[in-house]
Amino acid sequence: MRYFKIKRFHLFLAMLGLLLAGCADELDQPELNNNFAGGTDFTQTEDMIFSLIGVYQSVAARGWEQPLVVSTRGDDVNAAGDQQGLKNQDRYVYDNSFFGSRTLWETYYEDIIRAHTAMEQIERYMEFADEDGQALGEQYIAEAKVLRAVLLFQLSQVYGAVFIPQSSNLDEFADVTSVPSKDEVMQHLSDQMDEAIPFLLDMRPNERTDLPGGVTKYTALHIKALANQELENYQAVADATGEIIDSGKFSLYPDFYELFKTPGKLSNESLYEFQYSDFGEGTGDRVSHLYAPYGPNGWTPAVSGAGAGWGFFEPSMKYVTFMLDRGETERLETSVLFTQNGIDSIINTTSYTAESLPDFVSPTTRDGDVLRDNARHIFSSGKHYLPSNQLIPGRTAYGSNKHYIVYRYAETLLMYAEAVIQGASPSSISADEAVNQVRERAGLQPINGVTLDQLVDEKYAELALEWGKRFFDMVRLGRYDELSFGGRTFTPDKAFVTYHQDQIDEFPILGEIVNNN
Repeated sequence: MRYFKIKRFHLFLAMLGLLLAGCADELDQPELNNNFAGGTDFTQTEDMIFSLIGVYQSVAARGWEQPLVVSTRGDDVNAAGDQQGLKNQDRYVYDNSFFGSRTLWETYYEDIIRAHTAMEQIERYMEFADEDGQALGEQYIAEAKVLRAVLLFQLSQVYGAVFIPQSSNLDEFADVTSVPSKDEVMQHLSDQMDEAIPFLLDMRPNERTDLPGGVTKYTALHIKALANQELENYQAVADATGEIIDSGKFSLYPDFYELFKTPGKLSNESLYEFQYSDFGEGTGDRVSHLYAPYGPNGWTPAVSGAGAGWGFFEPSMKYVTFMLDRGETERLETSVLFTQNGIDSIINTTSYTAESLPDFVSPTTRDGDVLRDNARHIFSSGKHYLPSNQLIPGRTAYGSNKHYIVYRYAETLLMYAEAVIQGASPSSISADEAVNQVRERAGLQPINGVTLDQLVDEKYAELALEWGKRFFDMVRLGRYDELSFGGRTFTPDKAFVTYHQDQIDEFPILGEIVNNN
């Protein structure tokens, strides 16, 4: 497996280590962050790529709690385990002292500022570059804009009104008198993608040979569609997603189960994923994400010694029964891992019996890992599961070597279908065709004249447990009753997480924002 190119990546790690060791104090003060290049020789224009690789690395280097803060609300997932702040958030009780919301804000902004720093460095290289170098610099700056957008989009989904840095100089925020609303952030991101698209490569991420898996024109189009979906500008959504569809470059990975595992890395379905690797070796260097929070808190793995998880992220009973009632097989087996307690709970609370449940509803996965009953959860996320038999021998950490999918073509198809159903003029295939491509892979019969309700259910089935997409859809569509389940009561004023007190202390204006809007 390749994380970019191994030789180049190892060089980058060495360089990044020196940079970070030499400027740790400055990185604790983001307003000084634009100086971390130090004595860089900008006449060495071939080194320009390292500024960009640094952005890729920092964007993918997410702490374990940050995706959970983004993802753990909605009727597809429960917060489990012992993280009370996360469990409160899952029930729409927002704690302004929860460390997860603090680190989400701080590290996302730190990495957004790193992206700006990289863009400014690349501009300095371009001063000495020839015509080809100038063009490459424009491409790299466009890529950094897209990576920056990944983070800023999620920040605004979580908090609503957030700052929009325009450079690495945080003196701009010394005396802020207003904070851009969520709508303003989304419009900014749409405009940014329009700026970036002309300079980006016209290919799938997995077609790139310079930085395999790096963002391309189609990543930017997908983000543009997401931003305009939040704005309910459905024609712009249809146009952007239609362009992706009409490119003919993307297709659904045929095996949904393996899509989220090693065989699905950088598939033709991927528009962008965080890349991690053990470099094919059982020891030594690795680039990793801590997947333990998603894993079962107790199992008997098929490969002895493979580590278990912490049990912080539990598919909801509502989602499990929804999928069973639809007759889902491939997507349910992929998305949910079952303990015996979970199976017993299904039998005790629904009309399903041990005999009527599908065979895959079992504590033993198809790869032979066995989930044990435990006090933290009754289900685990299969989308964040790497079978122990796919670990590289010698590696034992839960999910080691697994990529983290951020955007994929199935979502593109479903966004396009929704936009058309919501009144946009079709710019590509019909809404039925888009939905039925997704259903066909799932082994379901096609539907004709797809309605908004059917589309919403299809997105629930396909995208559950992925980056809070179900929660954000229900908020956008005003389907608040769906979010009031299992003792929870959702109201519109709970759409955004409360700013952490540290952020309010630093920027008092945040404390004046009503409903973070």
